[in-house]
Amino acid sequence: MKLGKVEFCHFLQIIALFLCLSGMSQTELSRSRSKPYFQSGRSRTKRSWVWNQFFVLEEYMGTDPLYVGKLHSDVDKGDGSIKYILSGEGASSIFIIDENTGDIHATKRLDREEQAYYTLRAQALDRLTNKPVEPESEFVIKIQDINDNEPKFLDGPYTAGVPEMSPVGTSVVQVTATDADDPTYGNSARVVYSILQGQPYFSVEPKTGIIKTALPNMDREAKDQYLLVIQAKDMVGQNGGLSGTTSVTVTLTDVNDNPPRFPRRSYQYNVPESLPVASVVARLKAADADMGPNAEMEYKIVDGDGLGVFKVLVDKETQEGIITIQKELDYEAKASYTLRIEAANKQVDPRFLSLGPFSDMTTVKIIVEDVDEPPVFTSRLYTMVVSEAAKVGTVIGTVAAHDPDASNSPVRYSIDRNTDLERYFNIDANSGVITTAKPLDRETNAVHNITVLAMESQNPSQIGRGYVAITILDINDNAPEFAMDYETTVCENAEPGQVIQRISAVDKDDPPSGHQFSFSLAGEAANNHNFTLQDNKDNTASVLTRRNGFRRQEQSVYYLPVFIVDSGSPSLSSTNTLTIRVCDCDADGIAQTCNAEAYILPAGLSTGALIAILACVLTLLVLVLLIVTMRRRKKEPLVFDEERDIRENIVRYDDEGGGEEDTEAFDMAALRNLNIIRDTKTRRDVTPEIQFLSRPSFKSIPDNVIFREFIWERLKEADVDPCAPPYDSLQTYAFEGNGSVAESLSSLDSISSNSDQNYDYLSDWGPRFKRLADMYGTGPENLYS
Repeated sequence: MKLGKVEFCHFLQIIALFLCLSGMSQTELSRSRSKPYFQSGRSRTKRSWVWNQFFVLEEYMGTDPLYVGKLHSDVDKGDGSIKYILSGEGASSIFIIDENTGDIHATKRLDREEQAYYTLRAQALDRLTNKPVEPESEFVIKIQDINDNEPKFLDGPYTAGVPEMSPVGTSVVQVTATDADDPTYGNSARVVYSILQGQPYFSVEPKTGIIKTALPNMDREAKDQYLLVIQAKDMVGQNGGLSGTTSVTVTLTDVNDNPPRFPRRSYQYNVPESLPVASVVARLKAADADMGPNAEMEYKIVDGDGLGVFKVLVDKETQEGIITIQKELDYEAKASYTLRIEAANKQVDPRFLSLGPFSDMTTVKIIVEDVDEPPVFTSRLYTMVVSEAAKVGTVIGTVAAHDPDASNSPVRYSIDRNTDLERYFNIDANSGVITTAKPLDRETNAVHNITVLAMESQNPSQIGRGYVAITILDINDNAPEFAMDYETTVCENAEPGQVIQRISAVDKDDPPSGHQFSFSLAGEAANNHNFTLQDNKDNTASVLTRRNGFRRQEQSVYYLPVFIVDSGSPSLSSTNTLTIRVCDCDADGIAQTCNAEAYILPAGLSTGALIAILACVLTLLVLVLLIVTMRRRKKEPLVFDEERDIRENIVRYDDEGGGEEDTEAFDMAALRNLNIIRDTKTRRDVTPEIQFLSRPSFKSIPDNVIFREFIWERLKEADVDPCAPPYDSLQTYAFEGNGSVAESLSSLDSISSNSDQNYDYLSDWGPRFKRLADMYGTGPENLYS
């Protein structure tokens, strides 16, 4: 009868339980004939109870507590006077003890993989005195292992690679499974490996877990990846053992085992003869089943009649052979080319040379197609010369071009006017003869580079270009002149024969043998008594004094005409005037002052005196301006003469508000709250011109209901009016209220009225009401003084 997995586990548990119970007969407390243990006194009796470790089976599935073992002391007579207690790991929570009999039971299921053993302490106590009758002893409960954990691959799943075409037995990768069961007890943790998927290509060693190749010549190009399933089983692979699996992905890496091969033995391409140099003619690719460096190619032309006309390059991205043009093609010269091209691997593996040569050959035929080409000049650059004295219409040279096509169409010539903007030259349209169209000047342009266009008569769109360089030959047509504008000076104390200037000349012409100038004084100055000229025969001349005693008061400037002749044929000459100034020099001959007017100053005022006069004038002007300004700023007094009638006059104070920033001119809170005391506030932005002596402060009457209601009505109207000014502006109410103490202050009819009102109190209101007090007071004694 074959046991199942569960039945087999129960069978093993029963056997282990039997072994534990049988072992308890040897580990129970041995009775001792020694005297009982007493704690009192200094004497100590021999220990009378001993035990070894207990064993308990893990994963117990029963409903009753599992019996572990029994503790017993020789002191225990069986009369219940001794009780047993248990302490340590798991005491009371996992392990319990019968205090009367000493039986130990496990109340929970135990797992050896969580904790392999428990250390506890036991003690026998006198039940009446609760004092130990035996020393406390320590013992161990060890958990007995069963096969309850399957092997696990902690590093799975695995990936590995092995070169293709590897021999049998080549190691690929090692897999490892771990079993949490006790490796020291039985075969629960002894694992063996087997392959469930991946045969017959791979195998695994049962003990080590090393995966190896099992078939030779595995080809990546046929299949490059394999999926393996490896099993690890404990109990040495026996029935009833637990198992675990993992997957292993094996990839075959590439080796160079495939030679390159052209898909075709021959190729043909047509190209126009007008294709520029370095243009691509064709792309070839030899097929290679390998990849990466094993598929890298080299292409070369090994034979054919186009070795110097074409070349082949390698595209490193696509591994194609690119055929390009090295020289211009000419259908009329050669209409076709044949090339033999070889493709070969860069890297060859000697192990696979038997598979054939790792190179291949193909034939490429290139057909050159005829196109209508533009005319071609006999020379790429024509050089011509012409004298700058040549007359208009002089023949300079001839250019020639022809149609290279078989039709040999006639050619017409013209000059590209973008290269001859001034139209100095013409060309005959039929013969190509170039002539002058304008007078030439070498000094303006010594070389003219023009482009000649040649176009076919039958197809004017075909235009060829030729380049002509025309050099202008020089003639002596420019007279010499001073090399620069000289600033020549002579000292008043100069001695006769002293060199005061060295001059040279320039000429725009360019004679072949170089310039040679001669210098002399012009005829009208040859016999002057002041200066002479000496030709140095090196294209320079020196100006010398002939006397001494030059004075600026007599003559401050001299003009010396110099006659210069060149060596051309015919020679040209010119007269240039040298200006010489007389100067006052220091002891070293360095000019200090060259102005003749400086000698006039001592007869009048010196420079310092003039400066002093100007300073005085400026000071007077400043004083006058200050006086005028102060007078304009002085203001008239505000108090009018008593004799003037001011009744019909308007007094203007120019006292303007400060705008939105004026927070002192008017207190808006006074209008919203009538019960506040209004005190005198001084405007900060306007300085009053007359400081009044006193200004009586007054308090609004709290009971003035009419005035208060009027102000609140106006405030409400301003709040709801969208056109009203903002809150911080002044509202004009024009309402004085009933029973005003001052009544109306208008002066329009005060003088003509017969009012008996007494206005003497105005004199007590300060300087601002002085004018009103003068006008309406009863006598001169009431005037403000």
